[in-house]
Amino acid sequence: KIKSDLDKKYLKIMKTPASFALYTAIHDFVKYIELNSILSKSLSYKVKGNRDLGIPAKYGSLRQIYQGIEDINTESDDDLGHERYITIRDLSQIQDGETFDRNAFWKKRETFKKLTVQIYERLNIQLADVKK
Repeated sequence: KIKSDLDKKYLKIMKTPASFALYTAIHDFVKYIELNSILSKSLSYKVKGNRDLGIPAKYGSLRQIYQGIEDINTESDDDLGHERYITIRDLSQIQDGETFDRNAFWKKRETFKKLTVQIYERLNIQLADVKK
């Protein structure tokens, strides 16, 4: 069931054209990982193979999209910090159809897809090891 649901989230990202919907699909993929302890533990910095492949940093980039979309949808008076405000601004512009190459998140859309592939592949390896 976990693998099947993960596959669905992954395929949605791969099929989604470059638009705000792509970032929403990445959000849903990361949210699924975050809500599933088996998956989130599989990406831990404590796993040597993950460190060697830079998995925590790659996942962190995708997690930034997740957090940005969460922040867009939540009213808060808290100081979120500069990086989160920049993320909110860039994602909001994409949501409004403003797709410029000076927007860091828009410029890196293909990179985010590649990172998703790497995270998905790593999770598949980890899930296969758990089944053994």
